[in-house]
Amino acid sequence: MFSPADYAYDLPPELVAQQPTGARDASRLLHICADGSLEDRMFADLPGLLPADAVLVVNDTRVIPARVLGQKATGGNVEVFFLEPEPATPAPAGMSAWRCLAKARRPLKPGQEVLVNGVALRILTERTTGDGSLAVAAPGDGYAFLDEHGHIPLPHYIDRDDAPADRERYQTMFAANPGAVAAPTAGLHMTPAISAALTARGITIAPLTLHIGFGTFAPIRVDDVRQHTMHRERFVISDTTAALVASGRPIVALGTTALRALEAAATGDHRVAAGPGSTDIFIYPGSGHVFRVVDHLVTNFHLPESTLLMLVSAFAGRDRIMAAYRHAVAQRYRFFSYGDASLLHRA
Repeated sequence: MFSPADYAYDLPPELVAQQPTGARDASRLLHICADGSLEDRMFADLPGLLPADAVLVVNDTRVIPARVLGQKATGGNVEVFFLEPEPATPAPAGMSAWRCLAKARRPLKPGQEVLVNGVALRILTERTTGDGSLAVAAPGDGYAFLDEHGHIPLPHYIDRDDAPADRERYQTMFAANPGAVAAPTAGLHMTPAISAALTARGITIAPLTLHIGFGTFAPIRVDDVRQHTMHRERFVISDTTAALVASGRPIVALGTTALRALEAAATGDHRVAAGPGSTDIFIYPGSGHVFRVVDHLVTNFHLPESTLLMLVSAFAGRDRIMAAYRHAVAQRYRFFSYGDASLLHRA
């Protein structure tokens, strides 16, 4: 139960979705029922599968075009991956500091500049010994620079460069607050029509913001998952969403990111603290975590041996999840970020 291999499964490479479906809500939905049975459905069926008085909590983060390609003054190529603003680090006038990852033939040094289409970034610090990040100064607050010069950071298992269509297709309909470097992918299936159908059933949609970090792609590199260190992510829960959670209605998380924020902010059963916070919570079978807020979860299919597969196994039961994944492979579901979805219920 504590070995990554306990969460391995065989996945044919052709089932990893390289492109999204033509229509967002045309994806499939595997309903992992509370009794352990499985139903092959379509995502458009979701409203009728949720409790009529539920609160659907969604993540309204927006993916930033975090991947930037530039050159050093000597002409050497540099790739800079923007992670998050770092306001505590001083930056030159008219610039802001960001925590970044960088790839270059030789390590970058403080004071060096990286030119991106004629615009200069400035290296502020050496790499840290922890995650290998460094501080980089970008023009203004950085967001306009990224919008003009950055690329959408598609996950490594999508074997292509980002295309212009990914600028919006790799965003959910709720995307409002820029800061994520990966999409809350369960929300990619949502459309105004699905939202209207949910509302017609009395289901309330409640947003929160969790900015998904680069660590969401980080593999487990230890033999015992109890030794794994989880990445930290920033979130904000509004007073309105906290009040809806406390209303006593069933809580549905649209994606593992919404679930992580809610469970990290829990102050009691169906109670969360409003306001900003951050979390490095790692939930897996045997972690001792007791789910106090989320009753139902909509989520995409996750990588073998990943922290997110462990999270959903803790939520719905490992044996049930692994059986569902074997079924999904046999039925040729599409996997990962641009793939199909599943609906599961707290064990």
